[in-house]
Amino acid sequence: MTIHASDPFATPDHERSPVRRFRGRLPASVTLWTATGPDGRPAGLTVSSTVVADGDPARLLGVLDQESDLWAAIETAARFAVAPLRGEDRQLAERFAGLMPAPGGPFTFGEWVDTPFGSVLNGVGAWIGCRLEEARPVGWGLLVEGIIEHVHIDDERVVTPLVHYRGRYHELGGSSQREQHG
Repeated sequence: MTIHASDPFATPDHERSPVRRFRGRLPASVTLWTATGPDGRPAGLTVSSTVVADGDPARLLGVLDQESDLWAAIETAARFAVAPLRGEDRQLAERFAGLMPAPGGPFTFGEWVDTPFGSVLNGVGAWIGCRLEEARPVGWGLLVEGIIEHVHIDDERVVTPLVHYRGRYHELGGSSQREQHG
């Protein structure tokens, strides 16, 4: 058995889109978006293309796969939850991204808290609840815009964030001290 440092089935760099290669060089926070589907079951997706825009009202934007179960759930519920994942959540991120098997579904891993916006992973430290404002096609994805209606932050909990960089998940160097700025 051979262990590869990279995915042996991945498209070689020189054959990939230069835009995709550039995007891969922008470290991005790994978030988990969840909503309750039309059948009452939770749906979720790992999303790294997420932006928070403060304002009145504050908004969250993200690019999703229009054919995902998550989008069907958001479209039906018109509400969703978003939480940044922790370094320790790497396998969970891979399960929700469809990169790792999830027998019984990805929600069978971890402990979950039901909220009016969607299921939230217990202990994440922070999450927001959004109301769907609009969605429109952008590039190969769907730009989803939500109005932030609920913010939960546990200031006592310092977590090591999970980031996506050059096609892989990485833990951002953590600190043992409390953050000084929000």
